[in-house]
Amino acid sequence: MASSLMKLTRSVRSALGGFKAPSTDGLSLGLMGHYGNHLWGSSTIFLESMGFPIGGLHQVLSQQQRTFIQMRTSLKVVDNSGAKRVMCIQALKGRKGARLGDTIIASVKEAHPRGKVKKGEVVYCVVVRAAMQRQRCDGSEIKFDDNAVVLVNKQGEPIGTRVFGPVPHELRRKKLVKILTLAKHVA
Repeated sequence: MASSLMKLTRSVRSALGGFKAPSTDGLSLGLMGHYGNHLWGSSTIFLESMGFPIGGLHQVLSQQQRTFIQMRTSLKVVDNSGAKRVMCIQALKGRKGARLGDTIIASVKEAHPRGKVKKGEVVYCVVVRAAMQRQRCDGSEIKFDDNAVVLVNKQGEPIGTRVFGPVPHELRRKKLVKILTLAKHVA
């Protein structure tokens, strides 16, 4: 991220012919907003031509990158097993990380006091919601607002008896029908 930001900054500086970007009030601002305001002037046209959204560099920086679920990713638990949040230790399939329907190994970071699992336990989980978009067979894409998991045992059976929130129907192809039957809403 930092190296791509530096490349973008250099290309904007070279396109503007120096370190200062013109502004409408007669003052010259530093390219990274040294004086506090982001009045980019003609650099917006340059950024649009490079394929970045309208509005300048601050919109590019504010966009969140959606990636695989990888080591140290914090995930929400959406069943009644007793855990609230887990942190991914290892994705069991794939080199880059886990996607919808993949099994991961995680550590429980927050838990209810009288739940089936306790804080610090290492558990197996199935990813039921992922912020990274996934292409469906019909050409549409599915993407969720958060990353969520359901805790399972080593045989792949859910620990909890209820699943909260929407669950994608792609889990049926991964042979996770038990999770689908526990969910109220299948997306």
